[in-house]
Amino acid sequence: EEALQQLRDGVRLKDGPARAVAAEALASPELPPRDPPVRYRAMIPTSWLSLSLDEGRNRQVRRMTAAVGFPTLRLVRVAIGPWTLDGLAPGDWREVPASEAAAVLGR
Repeated sequence: EEALQQLRDGVRLKDGPARAVAAEALASPELPPRDPPVRYRAMIPTSWLSLSLDEGRNRQVRRMTAAVGFPTLRLVRVAIGPWTLDGLAPGDWREVPASEAAAVLGR
């Protein structure tokens, strides 16, 4: 909980401060196996987090979790703005209509 609060309050990265709009612990999610698999570490506990950001800098999530002492081993982006992975199988994609993208991006 302390690390989650640090992420919400903000951490100092080399390129400036960064904070999560929301950060919460999750139960282990149902995800397909990763190929190649993440290295198993018997003596290091595994935690799953949900982070919401209002900006995205290079490797920001990985750098933020490392700054609070919990390096990222697996990163899954489940949404960008209003677009989510709901209804998509691994490897599937859907095209966003130009009009929908323009409305969301304000263009």
